[in-house]
Amino acid sequence: MKYLHPELETMARPELEEYQLDRLKNILKKVSETPFYSNKFKEANIDISQINTIADIRKLPFTTKEDLRNNYPYGMAAVPMEEVVRIHSSSGTTGNPTVVLHSQQDLDWWAEQVARCLYMVGLRKTDVFQNSSGYGMFTGGLGFQYGAEKLGMVTVPAAAGNSKRQVKFIVDFGTTAIHAIPSYATRLAEVMAEEGYGIGHKPTKLKTLVIGAEPHSEGQRKRIEEVLGVKAYNSYGLSEMCGPGVAFECTEQNGLHIWEDSYIVEIVDPVTLEPVKDGEIGELVLTTLKRDAMPIIRYRTRDLTSFMPGECPCGRTHRRIARLQGRSDDMIILKGVNIFPIQIEKILMQFKELGTNYLITLQTVNNNDEMIVEVELNELYSEDYNEIKSLASEIRRQLKDELLVTPTVKFVNKGGLPQSEGKAVRVKDLRSFK
Repeated sequence: MKYLHPELETMARPELEEYQLDRLKNILKKVSETPFYSNKFKEANIDISQINTIADIRKLPFTTKEDLRNNYPYGMAAVPMEEVVRIHSSSGTTGNPTVVLHSQQDLDWWAEQVARCLYMVGLRKTDVFQNSSGYGMFTGGLGFQYGAEKLGMVTVPAAAGNSKRQVKFIVDFGTTAIHAIPSYATRLAEVMAEEGYGIGHKPTKLKTLVIGAEPHSEGQRKRIEEVLGVKAYNSYGLSEMCGPGVAFECTEQNGLHIWEDSYIVEIVDPVTLEPVKDGEIGELVLTTLKRDAMPIIRYRTRDLTSFMPGECPCGRTHRRIARLQGRSDDMIILKGVNIFPIQIEKILMQFKELGTNYLITLQTVNNNDEMIVEVELNELYSEDYNEIKSLASEIRRQLKDELLVTPTVKFVNKGGLPQSEGKAVRVKDLRSFK
């Protein structure tokens, strides 16, 4: 069978929108009884009885991460606390984290949704699924754990880090699928080679990789597929919605299906907050339709993406979004130019002479802001000075064409930049105004 939930995944568009509207009306009744949304709707002079089409959702106010922080820890609850069975929170480093509450109903639905994602890329109960994501308050660990178990797979809760142990588990347990963030997947491939496994070495049973949690380019995905000998599928999620499972690539690898039976999806201009056209990049805004303990209306994710036009050959009717292009709040502004780290990565990943680890440093020199891009060389690359000089010149030229500013490009030897087993640190802003 091609679909885990065929009646939902292939629902005709008019039927899907009717399904969404019915759920939206129920959710609005539920949240209007909470102090937070009751006050928010009153301040915006909102009468929820006038929300009669999906387009009417634009009449409702946005919800932000600051709203969640200001109502820490239980101010967004839509059910009595005795019905809450789990709490997850963001990894915020300052102030209150964002807290998300789950009922048992929420957890059951979340597991089904993650299972749908994994089934979509061909995983079945005969697979062995290794999860190298962090467990605990972070949603990536338990989200994939319960989704994989829902499909009946053997699950390996390896958690993050300890790469040699990860490789041992892959080999000894016959792991066929693994979940990892892109930067760690690259590191894992290096350790596998050091241990004598992977492409060009002793084979493993790995065939599928699930990647997400940090922006990455198509070039980096292709590089990971080559070095691990797998098909790598992009995953998108955020704890405010549930965690992983919000959107996922199918085997066509042409955008991520975002599950519209669970969310109303908007993409808006981050400045004007008006909808953008298909194909135009904007900020993703999500409204939960199945959340019980803590529904959220028009949540500004700050994640930048676009709707992909047309239908997917896989037959699923849920709209597709493009791979995340960064965030509206991690944009670099240099010499008046808006730059996202993903733009730099796209250029770097085109060069086979380079490794995958890089660092962007912004600093002020003689009252002038400058960008330095440090990138590791492939260990097999020539040490000829003229060749290296020529390579740096070509990279600098392409970066200037893409960014409209001219960075300094510096090469370091393989392993010369800090390695991280969590999310990779790609930008250091040392400018004097920081």
